[in-house]
Amino acid sequence: MPVILIAICVSGAVGNLLVLLIFVRDFRSGKGSEVKALLASLASTDLVILLLCVPVRAITYYKQSWVLGSFVCRTTDWFQHSCIVAKTLIMAVTTRAKHTVVPRTASGSFYNPTWIHGALAFIGGVSMMIPTPQLLFAALLPHGRGAICVSEMPVCASDFMSLFYKFYPTAAFLLPVTFTLAYYIKTLYTAVNHAPSAHHQSKVILVLLCLSGALGLMLLPEWGTFTWIRLGYNHPPVGLMMFAQALLYACSSLSPVILMTMYDDVRQGLVSLWFTATCRSRKPPSKCPKKEGNGSEVTANAVTNALSQQDKTFPDVEHFWTGRRNTHVDDEHDPVPWEKEEKML
Repeated sequence: MPVILIAICVSGAVGNLLVLLIFVRDFRSGKGSEVKALLASLASTDLVILLLCVPVRAITYYKQSWVLGSFVCRTTDWFQHSCIVAKTLIMAVTTRAKHTVVPRTASGSFYNPTWIHGALAFIGGVSMMIPTPQLLFAALLPHGRGAICVSEMPVCASDFMSLFYKFYPTAAFLLPVTFTLAYYIKTLYTAVNHAPSAHHQSKVILVLLCLSGALGLMLLPEWGTFTWIRLGYNHPPVGLMMFAQALLYACSSLSPVILMTMYDDVRQGLVSLWFTATCRSRKPPSKCPKKEGNGSEVTANAVTNALSQQDKTFPDVEHFWTGRRNTHVDDEHDPVPWEKEEKML
């Protein structure tokens, strides 16, 4: 299990960093949009989960006990669920975002939609407040030669917390995911069947639909086992809990894969990053061709330049043959009469 978690952590961190770098380049070059801003926030949340939460789980599985102290014990589950709730709410907010490029204002600067900043601030506050009971009830207990991190619920709060743990998964997971999937399915059907020319928009909607579907399916086991344990039923099988945690972290690694393979802007940005990296690695840098379009245009320009260099001849020889072409010379003044005699023979 630690090897699997470390592999998910490394691959997902690299993918999310590339996606963030591509979105930053798009915004700096004036190709940003509201959807890209929200997807960049989603990639940042996935990156935080992979870098902060996955190592804690890997160390716990490896040591078979809790060795990270009481502070990490109190905050790890709360922080992880805050990120999960934030991911779900960010995907729900994308239903209101525009897919087109953000236009310039009259002053020449790019329009900065303030509602996105407000929505992200609201999502951050809500996602940190809802899982507060996991922060309050976490405790570090001795177990054998080591210690374990558990959630101890007081008896006086059992009735309230039983109701809360029924409301919490519904409000933080089921309703947002169901709304997002229903919205994108309906929007995709309308774009494909009724829109006059919405090819690009339908492709973006399909990407967001795949992201929402992957989020819902891969987080469902985690939410199921969480509710199962908190409502006081028998503990689920250990294998199911490990599978749910692996899917939870794999979801953060799958999102950049979906964006790189299905989102045209991210795929083109990835090609541009690769082209820039390979060009800078060449010596001297001045010989690197400039990118003026897609890869085929760059290749065609390079081939044309090479052929034009190969076709050059010496100026003296060129002047000699130019003077010899299309020139009529009388037989009396022909300096090489034997050429004509050979042709006649």
